[in-house]
Amino acid sequence: MNVHAAPKINGYGISVESLNGRIAIYRNDVLLAESTDAKVMYETRLPPTIYVPRADVCVDLSEETDLQTFCPFKGTATYHDINLGSENLANSVWAYEEALPESAAIQGCIGFVPGAYTKIDLGENRLREPEDGNISGPLIDWLMRGASTAATPESFTKALAEKMLEHGIAIQRLSILAWSLHPLIAGKHYIWEKDEEEILTRAPTYEIYDHPAFINSPLRHVSNGLGGVRQRLNDENPHNSFPIMEDLRAKGATDYVAMPLPFSDGRTNVLTLTCDHPNGFTTENLGLVFECSSVIARFYEVFMQRENAQVLLETYVGKRTGARVLGGEIRRGDGDEIDAAIMFCDLRNSTSLEEKLGRGEYINLLNEFFETVSGIVHDNNGEVLKFIGDAVLAVFPATDEDASTARTNAQRSAIKIVETLAELRKEGTDRHCDCSIGVAYGRVTYGNVGSRERLDFTVIGQAANIAARLGEFGKSQGHRIVVSEDIEPACSNAVPLGDVNLHNVSRPVRSYALRTAADEILNG
Repeated sequence: MNVHAAPKINGYGISVESLNGRIAIYRNDVLLAESTDAKVMYETRLPPTIYVPRADVCVDLSEETDLQTFCPFKGTATYHDINLGSENLANSVWAYEEALPESAAIQGCIGFVPGAYTKIDLGENRLREPEDGNISGPLIDWLMRGASTAATPESFTKALAEKMLEHGIAIQRLSILAWSLHPLIAGKHYIWEKDEEEILTRAPTYEIYDHPAFINSPLRHVSNGLGGVRQRLNDENPHNSFPIMEDLRAKGATDYVAMPLPFSDGRTNVLTLTCDHPNGFTTENLGLVFECSSVIARFYEVFMQRENAQVLLETYVGKRTGARVLGGEIRRGDGDEIDAAIMFCDLRNSTSLEEKLGRGEYINLLNEFFETVSGIVHDNNGEVLKFIGDAVLAVFPATDEDASTARTNAQRSAIKIVETLAELRKEGTDRHCDCSIGVAYGRVTYGNVGSRERLDFTVIGQAANIAARLGEFGKSQGHRIVVSEDIEPACSNAVPLGDVNLHNVSRPVRSYALRTAADEILNG
């Protein structure tokens, strides 16, 4: 019978011990450092690291470089180059100029990057093997087995905090700042607080970068690659490195740490922890979080990539279309046959406007035009499929229960667009903005077309062609809205135009012009 003893579970550990006698560090025949006051640091999962006083370094060091790294129980490390004359060793030594209490013994000492030296003469000293142990428990068990079931970043954040508490980490507050790819918001900030049932989610806009509360915060410090932040908040440490520390201290916090949460694309996000235990965070607990941070980062990266994909798809192809693409309709030919009202809205006099306004002002005008049209289409349950030059293609899908709603929404949108643009023109600015709209109804294919490498999710069918041609016809005849007879039943104020011959449409299309409350203003 085989009996397997349960493995010993050791917590994360760090210790600094003095070395005896002379220690020398070489790069080939060059003496880099020589000291009788050297120290060795033993840290979980890391090889023993030799530190020597700065005064015992025998070669020239550069000024601090831009590189900084962070350890939650050593502090922020700054780096220097070694100049040997014949070669320059970039970022080859580091130092903790303001080491945290657990590592105060190495403050101001120099550590050498392994590639910078070729030999260390330890004299009579013998380094012991690191005791890596086996770090496990509720937090790691959950990250390995249960975390993947969290469907949202909010539920993951809540479960993460609860597992930290279960593991014995005395957190009062946990927050995650994850940057995003979004045209309007800079990122998401998830905040868990003890005794609060719900996760607070903030979505700061890009103005956050200029806001004093962010500029003077640990979040900015860490995001900018300046290392992490660790500060005791008890009476023995009255100095606050950031304004938020006083707020946290007032809520009973005793210790604070903000550490980098790197994503695989190089962006630096931020994890912060606030402790309410009288003695602050233990080395074991904080070391555990630090070791898990890369795994935690990957979960948030998945959440943010999923959200970014959805947002970018919605931004570029529309909400309904984006949902279909994310739902798996990604192959050429994927799509549905649907009944829909199609609207084609074209900016009038665009060539003369660009000449009159100049390219920059014209682009601003075009963006305002698109914003106006898109907002009205969305308000009437339609979707902008694409911007084609200075025109907007929109679709109003019919439902199985009620096909007339799509017609009504399309004609209502057309009228509202014309009237809104007329109101904007009444303001008397030089930014003259007018449009021509064609609307048709019919069966179209709503899906992917294109080449193997480049697909476009759009509508294909006679209704789409007719809508575009009605817009062109209206522009030539002085009508701002022209609709096909399929749309006319939903219109309350339509002027018959008879059967209209349209370019590249084989049969005449019975059409109507729509009057709006703004006709007198527009035609005056």
